[in-house]
Amino acid sequence: MTTVAAPGISTTAAALRRLYLVRFAFAIVWALVAFTTAEHLGPLAVTLLVLYPLFDVAAAVVDARASRTTGSPALLYANVTVSLLAAVGLAVASTSGIPAVLRVWGAWAIVAGLIQLLVGATRRRMGGQWPMIISGGISVLAGGAFIAGAAADNPTLTNAIGYAIPGAIFFLISALRLGRAAKGD
Repeated sequence: MTTVAAPGISTTAAALRRLYLVRFAFAIVWALVAFTTAEHLGPLAVTLLVLYPLFDVAAAVVDARASRTTGSPALLYANVTVSLLAAVGLAVASTSGIPAVLRVWGAWAIVAGLIQLLVGATRRRMGGQWPMIISGGISVLAGGAFIAGAAADNPTLTNAIGYAIPGAIFFLISALRLGRAAKGD
């Protein structure tokens, strides 16, 4: 059920719909390219790993600007901080190997997932947010799995890269569901 109860929600929903579609496309393309680098930490793999949370920073800034009229952007700015720290952490961790990268990626997935879950919960009245709430919860669980996977005998980045695909699908589903709210229905 989609509910529109406050002025500005249809404008915010339209902006979020566009943002979620861009996030979907970026994550799919990123994952396809990143899968080609999953076996080792070469320059392209490190660049892609750092790029993903930096894209999250840009998306959170766009989201915060678009949703100013419908609620506090404090959680989105917290996500900006967490994702910036993750990008730096991934760059540093890449000098120590895949296990260190998986630990940083996992920690980021946990914290960013919690933030995504909370943001989605605060936006429930807008509609189209259950996919974001579910995705946030899955991110928390996946982050724990990445941290645990860092202790494997021969860890790879495959699961961490694959994590982008369900996230992309949840962004697509949410974008489609936000279509009704964007029209003011």
